[in-house]
Amino acid sequence: MIAIYTITSGLHDEAAVKAVSDEFLAGVFPDGGFEMKGADFSDFGSAPLNLIYVRTGGAEGIFRNLLPGLLERGVKAFYLLTSGKSNSLAASLEILSYLRQQGLKGEVLHGSDEYLRGRIALLQKVESARRTLSGTRIGVIGQPSDWLISSTWDPAALQTKLGLTLDHIPMDSLFEAFDQEPGRPVEAVSRQCLYRGPFSGPRTSPLPADEQPFAGSPKVKQAFPGAEKVYNAIKTLIADRGLGALTIRCFDLLTSIHNTGCYALALLNSEGIPSSCEGDIPALLSMMIAQALTGRTGFQANPARIDVQTGEMLFAHCTIPFNMVDEFCYDTHFESGIGVGIHGHFPEGPVTVFKVSGSLHRAFIAEGELFRNQYEANLCRTQVWLRLSPADARYFLTDPIGNHHIIIPGHHGSLLHEFVVGALGVDY
Repeated sequence: MIAIYTITSGLHDEAAVKAVSDEFLAGVFPDGGFEMKGADFSDFGSAPLNLIYVRTGGAEGIFRNLLPGLLERGVKAFYLLTSGKSNSLAASLEILSYLRQQGLKGEVLHGSDEYLRGRIALLQKVESARRTLSGTRIGVIGQPSDWLISSTWDPAALQTKLGLTLDHIPMDSLFEAFDQEPGRPVEAVSRQCLYRGPFSGPRTSPLPADEQPFAGSPKVKQAFPGAEKVYNAIKTLIADRGLGALTIRCFDLLTSIHNTGCYALALLNSEGIPSSCEGDIPALLSMMIAQALTGRTGFQANPARIDVQTGEMLFAHCTIPFNMVDEFCYDTHFESGIGVGIHGHFPEGPVTVFKVSGSLHRAFIAEGELFRNQYEANLCRTQVWLRLSPADARYFLTDPIGNHHIIIPGHHGSLLHEFVVGALGVDY
């Protein structure tokens, strides 16, 4: 719901102002969808999106007097809706200039009904995403992998800008939860671990008669019960510690329990719990923001090959979420050759590549097309070719934000741009 608060100069005739306001709001909101709060600002900021409708000129002083109380309520940005009549635009410009002088953020919402509907819908999504993220507890299971030397983060920025908190969990806590899981015998999961097809939850029914197991299936069959135990152990930590997202130093699993976290993370992401590999917090933040804004799960992957002349890039990783693919099969984890990795077929079509830095002061957003899936034995198991602009492809060779980036189905550049500029303050 959108809440609309009003400021109006007493110099104007209220009946005339009301007639103008009713006509203006009916054009911008033909289907309703807002609550008129009027001049009572006592609960300002409580709705997903709060607009200040500057109805007339001469209202600047009223806003200046309101501002201290609004700031006490934690308001970070002010959206000034104006009809352009009764000198409302002039007043809005003066108010916005005053906000800028105070180092505060704001925007005048002015234009055609069509423009305003689109702009308000975009702001509504951004504010809704900000609220979704605020208060989320992120589990950091173990330390980031040793090779992520640039993938640092700023806890203060995460708290201040997004309301996120980090819960550092020792790997031993995961191993203890793992040891307490009874697990299932290999025979009980042998059919499931050979399954290839659309994801619709765990599959235990017999395979079709003509289904052929992929190469290496006996090894994966043996690893599958352990991979299930990793998933169940992480779910225990999520429940016990109230986690809304997590990242894990997954390569420690290779030596400690001789298995991997690929299956667990693929399943968690499919369930709507953003989960990143290798303890990569910036990648996780990117996944969280993308999901909160678009409702789509993201695929954490790293570039493997780049042609800057054509903009064509190969991305790969072993843990694509099941709900992002139209078919998949299980394989081993690439680097170690053990455990359970995911070889998925990512549907061709429009995609967006996204990454924020761990300090939330940088972002990369690029729209492109996924035009081919492939499988090579010497790469991580899910391998997709994307076509970006040559300039966007060159970013990876000149000024990348780490190696992992997030691939999201669909084109979401405008929405992501609005969030990183409006909510994070990125000079993008």
